[in-house]
Amino acid sequence: MFNYPDIPPAIAISIGPLDIRWYGLMYLIGLLIAWWGIKNNFKKNAHFNLGPKDAEDLIFYTAFGLILGGRIGYMLFYGWQNLINDPLSLVRVWEGGMSFHGGLLGGFFGIHYFAKAHKIDLGNLLDVIVPWVPPGLFFGRVGNFLNGELWGSAASPDIWWAFIVRGVPRHPSQLYEALFEGLLLFILLQYLSLKPKPKFFLSGVFLLSYGVARFAIEFVRLPDLHMNPDAGGYIAFNWLTMGQILTAPLILIGIIMIGFSLKKRYETVS
Repeated sequence: MFNYPDIPPAIAISIGPLDIRWYGLMYLIGLLIAWWGIKNNFKKNAHFNLGPKDAEDLIFYTAFGLILGGRIGYMLFYGWQNLINDPLSLVRVWEGGMSFHGGLLGGFFGIHYFAKAHKIDLGNLLDVIVPWVPPGLFFGRVGNFLNGELWGSAASPDIWWAFIVRGVPRHPSQLYEALFEGLLLFILLQYLSLKPKPKFFLSGVFLLSYGVARFAIEFVRLPDLHMNPDAGGYIAFNWLTMGQILTAPLILIGIIMIGFSLKKRYETVS
């Protein structure tokens, strides 16, 4: 087992009065990688007729939607009581609290706006973007680990990779998610994108793979206690978390998108 290192909370770098937080740094790294990858994909997909400047615009709209949606989603899904009691808590992003599911929805609206403004097929654009989403998920979960948050449940002494947190061995669920939702999903999507795929296929694989990984890892991740204190944070059947309830539709949508994609390809070949 490993002792969780003594990492200064939240702050990654301090330059005089300026504090650069782990979240901000990790988001920045993820967005830079996405910008680089999407810019190169635009060059390969000449039919888009888009250049590096367009990739910057796309990242801007997507990042804006991601951050706005992530914050609103967190307050609606996980902090609605705080939002009702103190509506201004919505804009106090420095206090922490971002929802992946809200960010995903907000990012989608940003991409949709870009596609409509440039008269680009939304499905094809999504398939160009999704292979470059996992690096952001990877670095985001690493940021959770460095912040010492979103820990897993207590682990068996036989699990050598567990981290001892305040005297209790715990599953490093943040690193599980970084591995499966970030690194491995990135490798899978990059491999699948080496050859042309029917529209919506890569997007469907992303949603399905992320959904399955997130749903499974939630079983060893501590639920948000404030959601339902009487049930230890579980909100359905005493074993499902809010994360699992929000993730289940992604699995279904991913399956539908893959099925639709393969059906269209079969009809085209026939």
